[in-house]
Amino acid sequence: MSNKDHILMVEVFDQDGTTFTLREICERGECHAEFVIKLVDYGIIAPLEDSPEARQWHFDVAALSRLRKAQRLQRDLKMNLPGLAMSLELLDEVEEMRREVARLNHRVRQLMGE
Repeated sequence: MSNKDHILMVEVFDQDGTTFTLREICERGECHAEFVIKLVDYGIIAPLEDSPEARQWHFDVAALSRLRKAQRLQRDLKMNLPGLAMSLELLDEVEEMRREVARLNHRVRQLMGE
């Protein structure tokens, strides 16, 4: 990567605390409830509160974003659910490492007086 290359990282923030029911997240994600339930079963997304009944689940904006990312991976790479879970976990780790590298680079620049 050259000095002119930049990595753009976007984080989803919802200051209003918007939540979605199972039905609403399915509508916004354009998917069936069975798919969302399977994603929850595999730990790919999680409802805000643990409830035994799926129809009582509520999801936040981050879960909707993750649902869409899972859909893209499944569509584009033909991944199965275990593959989705592993891939998203690895992508989360890469994102965390990038944030740490950016933080450390910033700290080095501060120490060097730049």
